[in-house]
Amino acid sequence: MITIRHRDERGAVNMGWLNSKHSFSFGHYHDPAHMGFRALRVINDDRVIPGAGFPTHGHADMEIVSYVLDGALEHKDTLGTSSVIRPGEVQRMSAGSGIRHSEYNASKTDPVHFLQIWILPNEEGMIPGYEQRAFDREEKQGRLRLVGSRDGRDGSVTIHQDVDLYATLLEEGDRVTHELRPGRHAWVQVARGQVRLNGTLLKEGDGAAVSGEDALTLDGVVGAEVLLFDLA
Repeated sequence: MITIRHRDERGAVNMGWLNSKHSFSFGHYHDPAHMGFRALRVINDDRVIPGAGFPTHGHADMEIVSYVLDGALEHKDTLGTSSVIRPGEVQRMSAGSGIRHSEYNASKTDPVHFLQIWILPNEEGMIPGYEQRAFDREEKQGRLRLVGSRDGRDGSVTIHQDVDLYATLLEEGDRVTHELRPGRHAWVQVARGQVRLNGTLLKEGDGAAVSGEDALTLDGVVGAEVLLFDLA
């Protein structure tokens, strides 16, 4: 079964400096029917104006993944980490027993567009941690590239949960297929462009919850960037 979460159905907040769309309940947006999917708790589609951002704030017991689509995102945290995340890079921050961090648009002239993803960890109270990896465009073009996993295999960032996170870039005519093992589920998030998921058209901002399917086929329609979460 595939259930579509259409982009226009998402929660929305516009604070002037931040324009955000929420696939699941977050902050002041609360929808009991959309509290997450499996261990996936948050997908926020965030756009931040030049020079603005989220001041220092705290988190605990959450795996937080940042995936930048355009621009540059500056990150600082109480572990002493200071970094800039750019398109093609994936950052994972394990909040664990507690961490404080800030996120700002690193540019004074250009906006930043990124996906903020929260995944429930497989245990609470872990030691906080941080990891960032870069993935070349060629690794994702017309193929599914593993960018996050429980065991950090194939150069992916380590996510402390039974999840495999893939990224792909698909042009018209490209096709990728992902098999789901028995009992597994998936979430597909279209970050940009358009694709067909098992024949169903998905547009930029659309998401899809998948259960009871043996395989997923993604066909490129209009230059697309897609994240696929393989979940327990």
